[in-house]
Amino acid sequence: MLQHEDYTIGWICGITTEYVAAQAFLDEKHDGPEVVSLNDNNDYTLGTMGKHNVVIAVLPDWEYGVASAATVARDMLHTFPNVRIGLLVGIGGGAPSKNHDIRLGDVVVSTPRDRTTGGVLHYDFTKTMQGRSFKSIGYLNLPPTLLRTALNGLKATYESDGHQIQESIDQVLLEKPKLKKKYMRPNQSSDRLYRRDIIHPLSQDEVSCASVCGDDPSKLIQRPDRDDDVDNPTIHYGLIASADQLLKDAAIRDKLAAENGILCFETQAAGLMNHFPCLVIRGICDYSDSHGNTAWRGYAAMTAAAYAKNLLSRISINKVQAEKKIGEILSGVQEGVNKLLDIQHGQREKAILDWLTPIDYASVQKDHIARRQPGTGRWFLDSAEYQAWLKGDRQTLFCPGIPGAGKTIITATTIDDIYNRFCNDTTVGIAYLYCDYRRQHEQTIEQLLSSLVKQLAQRKAPIPNEVSEIYSEYQGQPKTLPFDQVLMLLHSVSKLFSRVFVIVDALDECRADGCRMGFLNEIVKLQAYENTSIFLTARFIPDILNMFEGSAMLEVRAQDEDVQQFIANQITRLPPFVLNDTSLQNMIATTIAKAVDGM
Repeated sequence: MLQHEDYTIGWICGITTEYVAAQAFLDEKHDGPEVVSLNDNNDYTLGTMGKHNVVIAVLPDWEYGVASAATVARDMLHTFPNVRIGLLVGIGGGAPSKNHDIRLGDVVVSTPRDRTTGGVLHYDFTKTMQGRSFKSIGYLNLPPTLLRTALNGLKATYESDGHQIQESIDQVLLEKPKLKKKYMRPNQSSDRLYRRDIIHPLSQDEVSCASVCGDDPSKLIQRPDRDDDVDNPTIHYGLIASADQLLKDAAIRDKLAAENGILCFETQAAGLMNHFPCLVIRGICDYSDSHGNTAWRGYAAMTAAAYAKNLLSRISINKVQAEKKIGEILSGVQEGVNKLLDIQHGQREKAILDWLTPIDYASVQKDHIARRQPGTGRWFLDSAEYQAWLKGDRQTLFCPGIPGAGKTIITATTIDDIYNRFCNDTTVGIAYLYCDYRRQHEQTIEQLLSSLVKQLAQRKAPIPNEVSEIYSEYQGQPKTLPFDQVLMLLHSVSKLFSRVFVIVDALDECRADGCRMGFLNEIVKLQAYENTSIFLTARFIPDILNMFEGSAMLEVRAQDEDVQQFIANQITRLPPFVLNDTSLQNMIATTIAKAVDGM
């Protein structure tokens, strides 16, 4: 029986279909490993392919993306430490263009454009359906020299003699007839390339394109049949783009194909190339657009596996043995996996928070606190009313004031004080709003409550399940959550804290069409159920004053000491003749202080 150290080729698949295709091309199948590393969660198939002993692993069901692939590679190297060559083999989405006649069932092999860039471009995008949000992260490491040399040799053979990939697949299906239905080549009529402006309706995602989009020639890009002297499937060599999400956007596909020469899109390679030196081989199963074509997945997995086997046949055993063990090359693989996981986690959390509401009050707070004059506002923070509110449970402090009295700066000062006191105490929730009559169109009751949820969720790491589950339920599609659902989230997230501070500035600038009173009613209800401390400022509006009758109240007025402090901070900017005359300075200060009159 072979030992773990006898396996030198590591082959990674992303999904079951790819795993089945890889196993089908084994010349001999070995018994599975009796013992694996303690924390190794991979499923393995062992066998011989040509002259080489191969270990094949697959990602967990329903897990894909760069971090998952990196984790599978890491575990493989722990259990099979003698692996020296890596292959990532499976399916991907094609990017056909005028220069590259890519069709379903073809194979794309990751090939560097030059010595400075690998054959894989790592990128990130958050919108997959015609959203056009793209960010290039960078090119990944070159595949090992041994693989690139074998690739060139196989490429030359194919160019002169053609390949026998279809014949190899036919032979496998003859020996394994049970696979025929799913893994044989589909009818060519199902290979439809739609124009980029023809989009499969999201509401009919489960319905086939043949039924929904049809085969009207006006919707399709017409392509002639391939000539007899062209290999079918065709092998393409070039750049593969890799991200955490499937690309289903024809506009981004065409843009990247034109600007970067991308031939294929997939979701695992970026997790491997810098941590598991390998060649990426992808059978084309769709066109990276909204018209996902599941009919070609099996056959595309077979063409990729057949190419990979041909490639291995060109590599001698002694050359593989001369290669360094991948585990020795990658002493930093765990650190890389952790970084990828952190990046993936951080990107998802940001996407969830921005999905709740794009409104960012932190930047508003930053602007207001920067305007606060040093030393001002102490009268408010030291007041008996504020201290009682700060120390008591379920307290409300209402701070009305005339226009220009400094209510917003007092609000910013309060928020700053609360954060300074509780910044390291994650059992205390803090959320604040700056109402603004210029933003009334976006400050609906749903958005105001969503902003509270967003800020409270940010105080917890990771984001509370209640929030991430609703995000998953809506699949991240842009949407204003229904009022009842936002309210449920607010109460659920608030329960996670021992105490919650809700701070609202300029309540009078909130819409008066029912939004203002509805919002007030809901946060007062929240206070009744959870330990919530409410702080609000507003002008002297009768409806608002009536709401807080009986609550603690502290009027905001410009205090003499704050005015004097402001003048002292600003007087140094006056002309020299003022700076040299103390009596003139005192007169200016006294005149301004009297004129302020609480504003």
